[in-house]
Amino acid sequence: MVTTKDIAERLGVSVSTVGRALADDARISEETKFRVRQAASEMGYVGNRAARMMRGASSNVVALVIPDIRNSFYSTIAHELSKNMEAEGYQLMLSETDDDRMVELRHLRELSATRVAGVIIVPTARPHNESVKLLRTLPHLQLLRRHPSLGSQWFGVDDHEALRRATAHLVTLGHTDIAYLGGPEELPTGADRLRGFRTALHDGGLPYDARRTELGPPSSVDHGRRAVRRLLSGSDAPTALVLGSIQLTLGVLEELSEQGVKVPGELSVVGFGDEPGFSWWGPGLTTIGMPIQEMATGCALWLMRRLKTGAGNDGPYTSVSPGSLILRGSTAPPDGRGPSRSARATAAD
Repeated sequence: MVTTKDIAERLGVSVSTVGRALADDARISEETKFRVRQAASEMGYVGNRAARMMRGASSNVVALVIPDIRNSFYSTIAHELSKNMEAEGYQLMLSETDDDRMVELRHLRELSATRVAGVIIVPTARPHNESVKLLRTLPHLQLLRRHPSLGSQWFGVDDHEALRRATAHLVTLGHTDIAYLGGPEELPTGADRLRGFRTALHDGGLPYDARRTELGPPSSVDHGRRAVRRLLSGSDAPTALVLGSIQLTLGVLEELSEQGVKVPGELSVVGFGDEPGFSWWGPGLTTIGMPIQEMATGCALWLMRRLKTGAGNDGPYTSVSPGSLILRGSTAPPDGRGPSRSARATAAD
């Protein structure tokens, strides 16, 4: 194994000079840094990160703690973050919690022990007290979900407004019997999305009927299938449905296709997220689009600035991105006579 001593002997400099050059120490000239790095590369030197960490240095790893990588929203964010981090010399590490606070705690313990540079976290509904304490010792920010105990640095979406607009679209079309399928209220995103649904009903002069609401695991495709099956099983099935997560949307679309439900003739549907297949599913899915790439870039830039400038930039910071309602063919007036394709295209613009 090549050591810093080997590099020092080759260049005729001290071991401490090599160590400082590799650490980008300002006391070392750029010419010497270049020579040391070039020699290290040619000789196949691999830095001993464990030794650096024992001396109190943090790693160049940034952790992304999310509920479920199968959700394409999170996988897209992970990809964008990875590219942004790599450009700044950092590496992204992924941790999945499955929305389990004890799994979340175990991950944070390990991340803290390995001295990660920072953490981007989609927190569980009720983070453990120890998780809160651990994050206080690490540069971190919250993504999508926001829990008050974890600080005031947050990047998210205006979930209330997104669901309000989606539901208001159906109200404007003339629907008076609209169902909602979303995540649990204990999650801040679930609560805000349900509130947006109820706001649109109230603004449209329609009563809220809890029997038309199905709340459950937002990452469960199977729950989406079961829930829409229940909603459509009776003789008084709703004429329209609004969805509050990508995975639930996928489950609903699978079930509607399997049952042969005519969309929008029998049921108008507004999905959540804009997967590549949503534009060509059935008549094309009207859905809530999310600015995923922009949000991921914003997260990366904020954290990189925080890591470079130190703890003085830990003040409150909130970035709220708007969602967009993408109009396609899955929504129409309840009598089945929807607007023409050109009218929908104009509305989407």
